[in-house]
Amino acid sequence: MEGQPQGPPDPAAMENGTEHRGEEFPPEAQETTVTEGAAKIVFPSANEVFYNPVQEFNRDLTCAVITEFARIQLGAKGIQIKVPGEKDLQKVVVDLSEQEEDKAEVKEGAPGDQPGTAAVGDICEEGLRVLEGLAASGLRSIRFAREVPGLRSVVANDASARAVDLMRRNVQLNDVAHLVQPSQADARMLMYQHQKASERFDVIDLDPYGSPAPFLDAAVQAVSEGGLLCVTCTDMAVLAGNSGETCYSKYGAMALKSRACHEMALRIVLHSLDLRANCYQRFVVPLLSISADFYVRVFVRVFTGQAKVKASASKQALVFQCVGCGAFHLQRLGKASGAAGGRVKFSAACGPPVAPECEHCGQRHQLGGPMWAEPLHDLDFVGQVLEAVSANPGRFHTAERIRGVLSVITEELPDVPLYYTLDQLSSTIHCSTPSLLQLRSALLHAGFRVSLSHACKNAVKTDAPSSALWDIMRCWEKQCPVKRERLSETSPAFRILSVEPRLQANFTIRDDANPSSRQRGLKRFQANPEANWGPRPRARPGGKAAGEEAMEERRRLLQNKRKEPPEDPAQRAARLKTFPCKRFKEGTCQRGDQCCYSHSSQTPKATAEATPTDCPEAPSQNPLGPGAASGLGID
Repeated sequence: MEGQPQGPPDPAAMENGTEHRGEEFPPEAQETTVTEGAAKIVFPSANEVFYNPVQEFNRDLTCAVITEFARIQLGAKGIQIKVPGEKDLQKVVVDLSEQEEDKAEVKEGAPGDQPGTAAVGDICEEGLRVLEGLAASGLRSIRFAREVPGLRSVVANDASARAVDLMRRNVQLNDVAHLVQPSQADARMLMYQHQKASERFDVIDLDPYGSPAPFLDAAVQAVSEGGLLCVTCTDMAVLAGNSGETCYSKYGAMALKSRACHEMALRIVLHSLDLRANCYQRFVVPLLSISADFYVRVFVRVFTGQAKVKASASKQALVFQCVGCGAFHLQRLGKASGAAGGRVKFSAACGPPVAPECEHCGQRHQLGGPMWAEPLHDLDFVGQVLEAVSANPGRFHTAERIRGVLSVITEELPDVPLYYTLDQLSSTIHCSTPSLLQLRSALLHAGFRVSLSHACKNAVKTDAPSSALWDIMRCWEKQCPVKRERLSETSPAFRILSVEPRLQANFTIRDDANPSSRQRGLKRFQANPEANWGPRPRARPGGKAAGEEAMEERRRLLQNKRKEPPEDPAQRAARLKTFPCKRFKEGTCQRGDQCCYSHSSQTPKATAEATPTDCPEAPSQNPLGPGAASGLGID
């Protein structure tokens, strides 16, 4: 057997000639052991940034996806994988050409040429090379090594020396040092160093704090041909439309505030990935795109092909959304049409698809995107993952939720971007809300297709035009009339209801209106199991996280901060003078009377209601050097 693959060199070791051990943990710190899946990790209890139980679903799903990806990749090489809990070695379904099938039939009779088997925890020389760019404690990489078969090596990288030290301890604790190589490096530089085809990774997993935008350019170059790229985005406030200009700066698209914001977030991330891959004659093929909890997660394969890259423009679309009734229309950026000789001709698309004012309510349109307008998932691959998880329910702690989410995904209309919601339709015209089955039945009776969306529990994803949808809602309003005298003549509700429906809706419940996942009672949309179920705070210098009480107080102070009127400068100056100057206490403040904080020893202690988070005082030069405190205000 060949030697174990070596991890990337430590940048500090290359510079200094010695291994950089990083900052040691305080000996008095109490350690906490966490068990998740087949992995066990140890971390200081004060350092909560190293583990977030909310992300267990994310990690379980990633293990399931990489397992099936390994099954496909190794199956093409004649290697079968053995997953703990599976009754028998499942056959690998691979598309083979006729010649490959003939060769396989010839090899069946030779006992020495039987396909090999890749087991969990063993090094597979033909297996996958995995990179976790931002590994923290190394939990995800350790789970890969202990739960996913068919791996050649796993590089667990982090820029923090403190995290790498913790990672080394956990790797030794779980006996996976032969598979997992801890690495301390900038994730971008590490991926840029693996651009050569022979050095690329088969799987790259990126799960940063916030936006992965700084890492995407390097990631699309460092993943192998047909390799798997797994990306998590937790900056949902940006992707959901709260800051469209920030979304454009990070992802190259304008996000809109809409009921379909979570699916639009997925499509914006896919657009950004494809756009960056196109720069290097590469393109992405989505396998699975998930919106869950407070983040979105996409699994895409990356391929190279100049001809296929030309079709990328026709896969993107702008979104015209009415600010009154919420009706939306898509405008493709490019147009692909057939030409003589079976060739495909690409040209600019024609538009726009809407008038300056909405045809239903007369309001203006907002323009969002570009976004990915093709299917979000490979339904064959999703079905393969769903079948494997259902056949082995004891493998993952969140298997029940994985089954529910993937079942809803298999029921989604793949060729229909975005969706409406029940409450959006009814609140627009101020009427009572029809049941999910009634609205779905009306659409099915009218000859349209309709489905749910895993991103929203009351979503209505349909290929019906907005005019047909509003006709159905007009018919529903006739059963529960709205008092017209209470409606403004310029309101969307008045203008929509003033038009007689051309389509007569039938709200009789149909059997096929109730989706299978709903009938079986699967866990499709999980409620938060505990309070503050969400992302952890960003790590502070040294790796320690803020306490739970401090985070609660900060959340309270930041509530409605944009809705509050701006504070009067004089009142603000007087308020800040109630806080003692931290630098004055340390003897390092050089601003004197110009300091916005108080230098008096009689200054009363400030309350939490007036925490000074907005002082414009610029940091002055610290004569004590970088080791002295440099923060402003109070702790």
